[in-house]
Amino acid sequence: MLSKIKNIFIVLLLVLVITQFLRPEKNEASYDSIASFEEATAVPAEVKTILQNKCYDCHSNTTRYPWFMEVSPVTHYMAYYTEKAKEHFNVSGWEIYTDKQKDRKLEEFIEELEKKEMPLKPYTWIHGELSNTDTEKLISWAKETRIKIKETPKDSVNIKEIDSTTVDSIKTENIK
Repeated sequence: MLSKIKNIFIVLLLVLVITQFLRPEKNEASYDSIASFEEATAVPAEVKTILQNKCYDCHSNTTRYPWFMEVSPVTHYMAYYTEKAKEHFNVSGWEIYTDKQKDRKLEEFIEELEKKEMPLKPYTWIHGELSNTDTEKLISWAKETRIKIKETPKDSVNIKEIDSTTVDSIKTENIK
């Protein structure tokens, strides 16, 4: 019986050592993508601080890694949840969202904050809870931003949304 436990312990130790060398890719892009989000959404300074301290690690392409994130399996756990978080809302991808998607992302952001489902509990163990005051500031900012997005004039056409056949047919009609 003791030799079985010893063998299990050795196998687990070997797995732990091997996983130290099999690391997921880090989420470390430049701050430029976040800066463009902040500029586009006119983030006030105090809201920016809250976002930097409580949101961007998981919801952007720029994560600050504490020393213990270098230890497996914590590094794999962090990589998995960061990837999942970015699938739901990634401020680094703000420019590629349509206005409708931006509105929906902010609506979901507000819902998660109101239900107190964000930030996730494991994140708050290290970084602390989001205070009620901070939550209210984030919700207020997100609601104001949603209104601005809805009020943005739709006169300008986004070139990315026009396919080449539409452009070709317009040119052809104008030539005839």
